[in-house]
Amino acid sequence: MSQHRPLIIAPSILASDFSKLGEEVRAVDQAGADWIHMDVMDGHFVPNISYGPDVIKAMRPHTSKIFDTHLMIAPCDPYLEAFAKAGSDHIIVHVEAGPHLHRSLQAIRALGKKAGVSLNPATPVSSIENVVDLLDLVLVMSVNPGFGGQAFIPVAVEKVRQVRALTAGRPIDVEVDGGVTPQTVGAIAAAGANAFVAGSAVFKGGTLEAYKTNIAAIRHAAAAARGELA
Repeated sequence: MSQHRPLIIAPSILASDFSKLGEEVRAVDQAGADWIHMDVMDGHFVPNISYGPDVIKAMRPHTSKIFDTHLMIAPCDPYLEAFAKAGSDHIIVHVEAGPHLHRSLQAIRALGKKAGVSLNPATPVSSIENVVDLLDLVLVMSVNPGFGGQAFIPVAVEKVRQVRALTAGRPIDVEVDGGVTPQTVGAIAAAGANAFVAGSAVFKGGTLEAYKTNIAAIRHAAAAARGELA
């Protein structure tokens, strides 16, 4: 199994204290985050509303880390440029969010950003077979999108295995979002995921020291599952 993609921890700002977003971004940066995950929800594609490009733009000056922007919105195409201009480095769109996935991924690449695709729990991996050439990242949802703090759906482990097989030999990150904790991360890391979105599991405790401890625990469990601990 390929383990050459770097191990990435991407705290989800959705779980942070929204009254002090800039401080929270700086805190998880200092606590060891590799990427910062942005959950964008429209109240239409998913049953919740979070934030849009202006909020991402406001967070951008607080860190130089990669902004991993997950668009849970439909349609997504009219907003890709706004999220690119706001400072997103990765733009991830859902297979289920529109009829023209190939076009959406082309548009993200044309904006000079890394293109990702996300799969809901009920969506088969076969749905992305025809767009692999346009992908930098595949995000496997291990909860139904819309809310933080949900329990991990175990079927995601097999989906990760399938995605890693589909993307073998390509420089594509396999990311998992939903219910990621030190207890669940090992199985998905062993299956081939290398990037892990964690919200509640990172932000519990509410202090920089807590965030450091939480990120380190997830990283340690993932590294152990990948056979990378000395």
